[in-house]
Order: sequence, then structure tokens, then C-alpha cells
Amino acid sequence: MKKVLILDGSTRKMGNTSILIQHFTKGAEKNTTQIEHVLAKNLDIKYCNGCLRCNLIKRCSIRGDDWEELSQKINEADVLVFASPIYFHYVTAPLKNIIDRFRSFVHVQITETGLIHTPWKNWNKDFVLLLSMGSSDDSDAQPVIDLFEYMKDVLGDNNRLHVIKGTRLAVIKQVQKTEDELKELYPKLRLNEKLAEDDFKKNQKILKKCYELGEALTAKE
Repeated sequence: MKKVLILDGSTRKMGNTSILIQHFTKGAEKNTTQIEHVLAKNLDIKYCNGCLRCNLIKRCSIRGDDWEELSQKINEADVLVFASPIYFHYVTAPLKNIIDRFRSFVHVQITETGLIHTPWKNWNKDFVLLLSMGSSDDSDAQPVIDLFEYMKDVLGDNNRLHVIKGTRLAVIKQVQKTEDELKELYPKLRLNEKLAEDDFKKNQKILKKCYELGEALTAKE
């Protein structure tokens, strides 16, 4: 039975990110009960300070916060879900703080031309990005995707990345609004209400994709 760890960067209750997570979780629940949902903002995670001691002791040297327990869960998970709204082209601060501590999972060698990253353990995991954004252009999430493409390669040759992006989601729970509700909302956002029909269909497809991905990634091999 596969283990799923969801790292939730949402800063609002029941926002669009939370709804994407719900649908992913429902799909995963068809195959596993080993699902843990962690709200990043509720964790006590200190900032990485670049001390490089993890290069020597093969773990983060910072003590007295939630990282030791969380890092064990990260190591044990088969599926790592990173869910976040996109704020200024990036994940939220609480989730980014967790990502910075991933530095302790690899040895970093400084060379004349750059860095060589060697993971302490070669992972074989599915990385999932569930991203919601107010922008109509999903390229606003590209900096996040670029980082995770890099992370999944650095942490092991067999890692896989799956990305689901929701666009034009500026209002809480917007991803599950009906077509009529979107038609009423869009003029308030100075958007053409004619967009509502296609956006409703698009949002339904996104929720379906979340459910199907959750089911697929937890299926028995």
C-alpha cells in the first residue's frame, strides 16, 4: 500500500488549492489509507541557514523544530504532493521554507563551474504539483515547475513529476463554481462573462484530473 504525503502551502481555509487536494485525495483513497495531509503554515520549520553541516552529518543540523519528524515522513513517502497557490510566480512562503530544507537530502560539492549534487539516497518517488493561480496564463507557474524538474532529477534518476495547474482562479472556491456563478462573478473581476462556459468545463476537467491522478499513482504495480 503506497504512502502519500501532501505538503499543503495554502494560507486560506477551503481555497482552490484545498479543493484540488480534496479531489486528489479522494482518488488516492480508492487504493490506500496511508495518506497524510500536512498544512505547511502550521508547522514549526526553521529557516535553512546554509551552514553546510548536512554535507558532513548527512542530515539537517538544525534541531528543535518539526523538520526531523517531517523529513522522516518525506523519506518514507512513495508519493509527495506539493500543493500551493501561486503568489508572485512562486509557492507560498510556508511551503518554500520546507523546500529549502530539502538541501539536507543531498551532498553538495562546489566546483569551479558550478555545483554537483549527490543524494544521500536515490529516491524513486512520484512528485506531484497541484497549483492554483489567479492568472489566466499558466506560465506564471513556470518558475515552480522548473525548480521541481530540477529537484526530482537531483534526488534520483527514477523520480517522476506530475503537474496540474488551475488558472483564472482568483476567488475562494472558484474552481468548483457553476457556470452561472462564474457568469455572475466575472464582471466583478472585469472579465468577460463569455469566458464562464469554457472555464466551467476547464475547471471540471482539472478536478477530474486530480482525482484520476490520485487514483493512478496509488494503484498497485
